[in-house]
Amino acid sequence: MVVKSSIANGTVTAPPSKSYTHRAMVLGALTHSSFSLVNPLMSEDTRATLDALYALGTEFRSNTRGVTIHCDALKGARIVIDARNSGTTIRLITGVASLLPSTTTLTGDESLVRRPMGPLVDALTQLGAKVSYHSSAGRPPLSITGPITGERAEIPANISSQFVSSLLIACSQKKGDTQIQLEGQLRSRPYVDITLQMMEEFGAHAEENEEGFFVEGAQQLSRETYTVPGDYSSAAFPLAAAAISGGDVTVRNLDKVSPQGDRAFLEHLRAFGAKATRTNSSVRVKGADLKGTDIDVRDTPDLFPILAVVGAVADGKTVLSGGENLREKESDRIATTTRFLFDMGANIVPKEDGCEIVGVQKLHGASVNTEGDHRILMAATVAALVSSSETKIDDTDSFNVSYPGFIRDLHQLGCRLTVRK
Repeated sequence: MVVKSSIANGTVTAPPSKSYTHRAMVLGALTHSSFSLVNPLMSEDTRATLDALYALGTEFRSNTRGVTIHCDALKGARIVIDARNSGTTIRLITGVASLLPSTTTLTGDESLVRRPMGPLVDALTQLGAKVSYHSSAGRPPLSITGPITGERAEIPANISSQFVSSLLIACSQKKGDTQIQLEGQLRSRPYVDITLQMMEEFGAHAEENEEGFFVEGAQQLSRETYTVPGDYSSAAFPLAAAAISGGDVTVRNLDKVSPQGDRAFLEHLRAFGAKATRTNSSVRVKGADLKGTDIDVRDTPDLFPILAVVGAVADGKTVLSGGENLREKESDRIATTTRFLFDMGANIVPKEDGCEIVGVQKLHGASVNTEGDHRILMAATVAALVSSSETKIDDTDSFNVSYPGFIRDLHQLGCRLTVRK
């Protein structure tokens, strides 16, 4: 893909939330009745979840509004479940599979098999699951046999919120109540809040206490339809494009009171000096003279690459911290982000939990290796909009993991980019 300097102007609609879509698919299947999911994000990641549920006995049918999901009862998978590149898929589905007396084998692509599963698997083992790893301990591929029946599980809370979300959903469906004890400070708390909110909306409840969460077992999930809200994580890219290019972009379909942690991106842009306003269902950002700032990304790690891009062209020093778990994402996002920005002329230094940046007036073009990471591709594309020469990006399709309309939306905003297969 080739990207040239551009000013982003116009209006686009935020894609449906990936986080909500994953969870709604799983919870919808666990209602064990006909369930209609409206406006889901149909991306490579969410299709992996849908395919995994199909392997476990779920039927689904696409329609003009979204997808209808029906699962009379979970069944043992006759095939190896391939979560592809989706960490959310393999973690949520491992929890679902632990409810079954049969053995389920799960794997993923070369990126996913490097990502950690140990804390979740250890917690499920404490609840009675039997687990074997096929290659490296603590990482996929793995086989799990349930059903889980134990009363207590301990899990580190500072590695991935997806482990906690998986446990919460699985424990609401197992026989018997469960105390989930969290060790350490809960990382990416807003994603757990999304899980808790959605469980409530489907009729299940988890009670937060001093140790972590108490979850009653055998809770009946019930809901006929669910509409997926817009995604702040994806909206950050066109909004950042406006902020750094001196443009004016409005993104619609963004709920003002959403529990999505990445809603904080609006406040981050204001801290940088961008002009950002919000209505009940949209966000508007205008470019301005940007200045450096300090941001803790502990609860919003997905924003790290695009925040680094904004910091790279903001006057003064920007410090991004709190992102230790970024090294266990689709790529080592601290390394990949600092590398592509350094290659584009940024004054950026990686740190163990983030980076330090001293802004420059303008970046320059470079050849960018995204390591197949969708958020690196999208962040590098936005950075290229304020580069003095064209940027060549080695990746033409990883955005399909989370934001299939990314290229279309940037074109709609007047950005100059060409995809060459």
